[in-house]
This record gives sequence, structure tokens and C-alpha cells, in this order.
Amino acid sequence: MRTVPDTLARITRLKSGKAEPAQLRNRLFALTNFGSNPGALKAKCYLPKRLAKKPALVVVLHGCTQIPADYDAGSGWSKMAEEHGFALLYPQQVRDNNGNLCFNWFLLDDIGRDKGEALSIRQMIGTMVSRHKLASERIYVTGLSAGGAMANVLLATYPDVFAGGAIIAGLPYGTASTVSGAFERMRGHGIPKSRELRAGLRAASLHSGPWPTLSVWHGTGDSTVAEANARAIVEQWRGVHDVASALAVTEAVDGQTRKVWRDADGRDRIALYTIRDMGHGLPLDVANGYGKSGPYMLDVGISSTAHIAQSWGLTRKPATVRRRKSVAKAPPDRLVPEDRSSSPDDKIRKVIDYALRAAGLKR
Repeated sequence: MRTVPDTLARITRLKSGKAEPAQLRNRLFALTNFGSNPGALKAKCYLPKRLAKKPALVVVLHGCTQIPADYDAGSGWSKMAEEHGFALLYPQQVRDNNGNLCFNWFLLDDIGRDKGEALSIRQMIGTMVSRHKLASERIYVTGLSAGGAMANVLLATYPDVFAGGAIIAGLPYGTASTVSGAFERMRGHGIPKSRELRAGLRAASLHSGPWPTLSVWHGTGDSTVAEANARAIVEQWRGVHDVASALAVTEAVDGQTRKVWRDADGRDRIALYTIRDMGHGLPLDVANGYGKSGPYMLDVGISSTAHIAQSWGLTRKPATVRRRKSVAKAPPDRLVPEDRSSSPDDKIRKVIDYALRAAGLKR
């Protein structure tokens, strides 16, 4: 079933002939012959004119109904890659796998190590690294919505491959195995408790560390993927980073709230960005010159692309961080709230409100 925002996104593309301008689509080129490809995915990639020394690779996973060219134009990743000399890989879902172009983050045959879509993406990464002499220790992954959930799949199943990840409006790993279960988790229903979440992550591989750093981004007004999923992702990862009982440091970043869990050496291991009143989509600050607003590309005054790239050491210019002197203990199980359902009228009102904002009819 398509949501109202999905339908409006399709209508917007048809009305505008979108059809991105040719120069935007031509930024990306196809990656072929990358392995057995058991997930039957396609792939696009981007290489800047000049690669940096020990060039990094960022894997970017689009959301449902999206394609790499649209996601790249909206997020600004290729512009940033050109300026700072790192490579991009865009795995691409196809309709034969999923009619709405969602990565199958909930199907067991696609989310296990060396299985299905997860293995296809791992093969793409290996091919990019070997063909273009990229730094194998500087591989990162990010994604939106179903792409965010698949980013978590990759981080869980191949933690030995990635130095860091960023999950935007995504879901915890291994919590659904059917379409109906996936919709329940998206609504925030039936999310497992901390112990089960952490056990599922540890069981995804034989990895013993070090683990990738992680940032999680979510809007408080998201009516497509409930905010409870962001808290559950943090809970899932706090165990492997050995910060389960650590203090959460609260900071202000471009007017939004970030909670950070640091290890014994004071290094940021997990960050949770909560974007006030934002709906389902990628947080952008179009004024900073990266990306543009559109369906699921939301100009809310904070650039996830810029902050994520800076946190991974990919850019020379640091992102602005304004700190509040506030430290709060995060109890082990309270990041995963009890299952509470709003009324049907509230849910319908949220969907309609978000759909109007996504279509540019309401701010």
C-alpha cells in the first residue's frame, strides 16, 4: 500500500517532468560486473575529478520510490564528494525485487551476511575499492527510510567492512521478517526490548570489534516511520560499543538536539539527532549549498549530509556544533518506549499534514 506522500511524490515527478536535468543524471555512472549479484540489484557510482589521498567510499542507499539520481540531487552528496575527493556508490533497487523500489530490509534471504541484497552490495563495495584503489579502512554507509534500514543491515552483517554509518528515518536490524511485520515496526509497534535487539545485532556476524561508529537521524513529526525506531537503533548498538551504562551528553546542533554516547576515551561512538517537527525525509539546509528540497528532501535548517561527512573526517571544514551544558543519564530500557498507539484521527491528520508539506503546499 502506498502512503499519501508516496503518491504525491509520484504526481510531483510526473507534473514537473522529472526527469532530472541531464547534467544531474550524468553525474552518476553505472557499475557493472561486480560479482554474482544474488540480490539482483543495479548500481550507480560517482568519482570526483581528483581523488584524495587514501580516498574514502560512501555507500548511499535511497528510500522507497526513489532512484539514485534523484537522491543524489536532493542530498548533495556528489557535490560534496567532488569538493573533497571521495567516491560514492549508490546501490539501486529494481521493481522486480520490490514494486515500490524499497530495499528489502526485512526479508531473511536479503539481510543475512553473504545473502541476497546484502551480499550484492558487499560485492559492489569490493569492486569499487579494487577498481579505483580506494581506502578499505575508510568505507561508510548511509541511507534514508528503507535505505536507512538496509544501511543498518549492512552495518550489522559486515561490521568489519565499515568505519561508520548514518541511519536516517530507519529501523533496527532483524526485527521483522514479513511485510505485515515490517509495517508494524514502522508504526512503532512490537519493537523488541534492549536485550533482544542487542542479541540480534551480535548474532548477525562473528565480529568481535572494533565496531563502526553510528549516527541516527529522525524527525519528531515522522508519521511514516515512528520515532521509537530511532531510539531502538541506539539501544541496539549501545551494547557492542560498551556504552550501555554511559552518560548521554546532550548538545545543540544548528538548533536541533543531539545526544552523544562516548567511550572511556571520550570518543563519540553513537549520536542521536532529533529534528523537531520534521516529517519523513532527509534533513537539509539548502542555504549551505548542498542539495535541494523536494519529496522526502526536507529543508529544515540542518544538513545531515554536511554533518555526517564531517563526522567521518571527509571534509576539511567542520560543521557547526553549538553545545548546551547538559548531561543526562540514559537508562538502559527507556530509549525503547512502551507500545502506545495514537487515535486513528491523529494518524490521519499527521499523514495529511505531512503530505501537504511534502508537496510544498504547507510549510
